[in-house]
Amino acid sequence: MATAKAPLSRRAALIVAAVGVVILGLALHYLSLGGPAGLAADALYTVLVYLVLAAIAPRTPRHWLALAAFGFSAAVEFSQLTGIPAQLAESFPPSRLVFGTTFSSWDLAAYAVGAVAVWAADRAASRQWLPSRLE
Repeated sequence: MATAKAPLSRRAALIVAAVGVVILGLALHYLSLGGPAGLAADALYTVLVYLVLAAIAPRTPRHWLALAAFGFSAAVEFSQLTGIPAQLAESFPPSRLVFGTTFSSWDLAAYAVGAVAVWAADRAASRQWLPSRLE
């Protein structure tokens, strides 16, 4: 007798997606030659923030998750104007992946695209396997 496989919980699906985003983001960061790939990696940064927030608080409305992810990403970007992230990267180079070093308004646009894209993808995916009360 075959048993039906239970769908992943929302939290588990978000964690799996976050791991995939980290792998893709690092691949884009290390294997590409900048330009559009760099902006895609920046968009994935916001996607990752969204997924982490959603895994922590899975019942939070998606639009608030998207706004919080964009706000966090933008705050990190604006912090680069202080020079602190660049100093941190000198003493601990891996921090460059999280905090960056140089402000760019293009990064803000990429973060906005990432927030909208992950909101739309999460909303579309949830319509297939989650109760509507989580909308």
